[in-house]
Amino acid sequence: MGIFSLDPSIQVILIPVLVFALSFHEFAHGWMAHRLGDSTAKNQGRLTLNPLAHLDPIGALVLYFAGFGWAKPVPVDGSNLANPRTDMMKIAFAGPASNLLLALIGGVLLRILIGSSFVVESLTYYASSNFIKIVFETLIRFTQINIALAVFNLIPIPPLDGSQIFSGLIVQKNPDLVMKLQMYGPQILFGLILVGYFIKIPLLWWVISPFVSFFMLLFSGMTF
Repeated sequence: MGIFSLDPSIQVILIPVLVFALSFHEFAHGWMAHRLGDSTAKNQGRLTLNPLAHLDPIGALVLYFAGFGWAKPVPVDGSNLANPRTDMMKIAFAGPASNLLLALIGGVLLRILIGSSFVVESLTYYASSNFIKIVFETLIRFTQINIALAVFNLIPIPPLDGSQIFSGLIVQKNPDLVMKLQMYGPQILFGLILVGYFIKIPLLWWVISPFVSFFMLLFSGMTF
């Protein structure tokens, strides 16, 4: 589902939209941290939607080729939080939740457009119109990839957000597992991505695609 496989005219529209999705994801982390008492992100200029403050080159490349990716993590100082363990979980979850919010907006727009008699008539009349095809394809991809970003980031492997949520849940019962995941998680994640890319078998996509399909159907009434 890599973006590079799409029509170039769709890429021109979709890439900046997805850059916004990544920036919104990181902004949500910073906003939640600030709301819970930590202003580190704000003080470092990360409480912004400016993509230059958030984009990670490797994460952006993975997004382009694989359809999911990440941005630079927002800095958080746990000592400023009233309840560090639970507050960190809330901050971690804010990122995926923001992408689900964007996907919900995209899905609702799709439902409105598809259900509109005007759009149906337009699609019938302008069946050969590239503009209409591009609008719908972009909106579908925007919704789908925002869902994929949310689900992907909920995988409990560092440095993804799911690892912070997972660690907060089990650190008191199994601190050794949390420590090992923190140590070896990034290597496992990059290994899965690279192996899947080179053998042309999207290992991570196999894991997240059922969830993406579920939310795509829930939000837009469409499957892919």
